[in-house]
Amino acid sequence: MYVDETLSCMDCSRTFTFTSGEQQFFASKGFQNKPNRCPDCRNARKSQRAAGGGASYGGGSSYGGGAGAPRARELFQTTCSQCGQTAEVPFQPRGDKPVYCRDCFQSRPSYR
Repeated sequence: MYVDETLSCMDCSRTFTFTSGEQQFFASKGFQNKPNRCPDCRNARKSQRAAGGGASYGGGSSYGGGAGAPRARELFQTTCSQCGQTAEVPFQPRGDKPVYCRDCFQSRPSYR
């Protein structure tokens, strides 16, 4: 069903083979697009992102499963506006809005 394809790298313009095995792997992961970069440019890009030199054109996430080890989330301690207990939140409270501990937040109605 899958046949080797010759593609052109968008970074270095070299041609590379998108093998039938790679196509099968991509399909098993649910990927619908063919790779745009040759294996050398893909590896260089992964290394650059792992070193913290990611591209600045958006689409990335601080907490998503990128290359390398996941970043530790910085937590801030504050007082819950509802129950008065100490709460740890992943953002710096500004003081102009209520902040809730996990239990109080989960007990509030959802607005999604």
